[in-house]
Amino acid sequence: MTSTARAPAAALSHRDQFPIFRHSIYLNSCSLGALSLRARARVNEYLDLWEMRGAAAWYDVWWAALEELRTAYGRVIGAPGSEIALHPSISSALTAVGESLDYSRRPKVVVTSLDFPTIAYQWLAKAREGVEVVVVESPDDTRVPLEAIERAVDDRTALIATSHVFFTSGALQDAAAIAAIAHRRGALALIDGYQAAGQVPVDVKALDVDFYCAGGLKWLLGGTGVAFLYVRPELTTALMPRATGWFSQEQQFRFDPRAIEPHDDARRFEAGTPPLMPVYAQLGGLEVVAEVGAAERRRRTMALTEDLIERARAAGLRPKVAPTPEERTGIVMLPSDDPHRDVRRLAEARIVTDARPGHVRISPYFYNVPDDHRAAIERLTRD
Repeated sequence: MTSTARAPAAALSHRDQFPIFRHSIYLNSCSLGALSLRARARVNEYLDLWEMRGAAAWYDVWWAALEELRTAYGRVIGAPGSEIALHPSISSALTAVGESLDYSRRPKVVVTSLDFPTIAYQWLAKAREGVEVVVVESPDDTRVPLEAIERAVDDRTALIATSHVFFTSGALQDAAAIAAIAHRRGALALIDGYQAAGQVPVDVKALDVDFYCAGGLKWLLGGTGVAFLYVRPELTTALMPRATGWFSQEQQFRFDPRAIEPHDDARRFEAGTPPLMPVYAQLGGLEVVAEVGAAERRRRTMALTEDLIERARAAGLRPKVAPTPEERTGIVMLPSDDPHRDVRRLAEARIVTDARPGHVRISPYFYNVPDDHRAAIERLTRD
């Protein structure tokens, strides 16, 4: 089941970093990236420091690790570490943004029907404050036309908040065009890059977005409990989150309850004490991500994805994907009348995938090889 026949040598050079392939075929990176030996080693490093030094490690090693992670996240999306705020989840990052905006004159927030619902929940919860959430529908359950988003935006819009890559279809949105739509109307643009950063090259400066969030759970190979928020520099002094914590404060060790004096960089969008074990796991994962390189990760992943789509169609399946390769990413939805049953069938063969309504979701990444998804298709189509 773990054959590497016909696999590119480059893929094999990193596959041994991921022990899960010793016993399983892993095709579920869009739910959780595989654990690398580097991530495990960095977690062990953190545990050793905790054991040997306790809280004394905070003031030099652990503090430096937080800055190392801000800088490393910044490299992934083309921004300096000073423009990165650390968070334990995307929900937390969205809260920092959602609680920093003034909705008195611009009460509208535009989202899409294909976004992960965490995005909409942040602003639906503000309905009592007069916030209006406009959901732009998808005509094909795969993409959302830019012109439909533009029609939803007006002078009452505070924010467009949407995905770089849709978790529902793997379709890649034109984030730069979305930012331009927002800015033409005086609104801001927030892009959820959780399904993009890592598998798709990202340059937030070229995209001209105001906020960009992603994290370790999926394609950045950091596991749970660690995420980040990019904030355009001009906004770090213009906005002040109403949901905050002591890590947002410039003089946080003053312990003064009488005044709030936030950082003048993206750290003002941080909140409480970061979870250090996930920070270390993410640092290890990012070592592998950086070693492979953004362009090479995209190249390998898309070669696998296109082969998966071609072979699925040849086997009589009808993948739900964007119509052109340029719009696709490493998420392929295979229609199923009982996806949970099919995912269990695959699991019995030690093939790890995931179920979404009406579909089995398969997501190859740079550490996969063609035989991985070919085995999955064979299992799915076996009578």
